[in-house]
Amino acid sequence: MSLPDERKPAALPGARIDEVAPDFEARSTQGIVRMSDYRGRWLVFFSHPADFTPVCTSEFLAFQNAAARFEALDADLLGLSIDSLYAHIAWIKDIEARFDTRITFPIIEDISMTVARLYGMVHDASATTAAVRSVFFIDPDGYIRAMIHYPMNVGRSVEEILRVLNALQVSDRNLVATPEGWVPGTPTVLPPPIDQAEADQRAQIAGGAWYYTKSEARHDA
Repeated sequence: MSLPDERKPAALPGARIDEVAPDFEARSTQGIVRMSDYRGRWLVFFSHPADFTPVCTSEFLAFQNAAARFEALDADLLGLSIDSLYAHIAWIKDIEARFDTRITFPIIEDISMTVARLYGMVHDASATTAAVRSVFFIDPDGYIRAMIHYPMNVGRSVEEILRVLNALQVSDRNLVATPEGWVPGTPTVLPPPIDQAEADQRAQIAGGAWYYTKSEARHDA
């Protein structure tokens, strides 16, 4: 299929799963932040298209209301948009005044779009410079473990973001995988067998299939 001259194929993301999250230094509502500063804890790094917009406001309220749940999972929150630091400050002050909610996580200023382009939040083929709703799950060693991208007009589910974070931690800790719709306290599954002997052993489990075997324990986050 040919494309009109003015259109370009979408660029690959600048940050990929199982690669080290690109480091940067940027101003934020809580001072200078560096990606490398977050080593040792999980990080949920998310972008939003613009300050003073309805969907973004609803998301920030939800992230803040769930802040204690992220903290319980040893995870920090870090936001970003291409708006200025002063717009960020004005917006979070307005949120506090209008919704009685104080935003306690930092929001990065990215007027130059340096960080947004580094992480593939915007790209040259986009019709707008606003960052899409990207979410990056970064583990304590600094590796990107999962990514979710939403269009600007669709709000994210903070419950789903918490679910994914829980699933990543449970999978790491217990060497299991999580099936569709998994939530803490429900059965996990074993990873695929690595050889014929293991497949044969699993085939003998009553009521189980060698390629789909539930783990005996129900893992909580």
